[in-house]
Amino acid sequence: MKYTVYSLMMAVSVCALSANVNAAEYDFKPYVGLDYNYTDADADNQSPKYNSLSVNLGTEYNQYFGTELFYQYSDDEKKNIYGVDHKTSFQAYGLDLMGYLPLGCEQEYSLLGTVGIGEYTFDKKIRDLYSSSDYHDHGIGYRFGGGLQYRIDDKFSVRGLVRYVNLNGVDNYDDMWEYTAGIRYNF
Repeated sequence: MKYTVYSLMMAVSVCALSANVNAAEYDFKPYVGLDYNYTDADADNQSPKYNSLSVNLGTEYNQYFGTELFYQYSDDEKKNIYGVDHKTSFQAYGLDLMGYLPLGCEQEYSLLGTVGIGEYTFDKKIRDLYSSSDYHDHGIGYRFGGGLQYRIDDKFSVRGLVRYVNLNGVDNYDDMWEYTAGIRYNF
């Protein structure tokens, strides 16, 4: 499954780059970003909420299209259900395709649309008085979202996103909603 995600990330990046190489107004802008994410997950018997950070490495190929690689790592969600301690966390990596719609004469604001895929790994630790167990489960997450970006100057921009993640192949997890605020530095 990891090879599928890697292959997809490389294929989309190569196709997007080659499509813009011959463009008359080639405006290749790589960037690095840092996001804070609040995640509300839908899981069996509980509704965990996570705080996480994600690091992004992306490229705007023109003013309307870009791609972004991400790595996300969450804190631990701790709950006690009927005397049993549950501690869960997750990490994810993947690729998002970004669509931009510049607004206004100065084009400082842009509406964002994003669709992507990621590999999600959940760590679950269950402890009670008599036993303990650790589980690691992973699967694919299909990501869809939208938001707003504000360009401060040629180097810095900030953005906010709301993203829906449909989890496939992860036991006890169905989907997640992510609320993201972040900053970007353009090279």
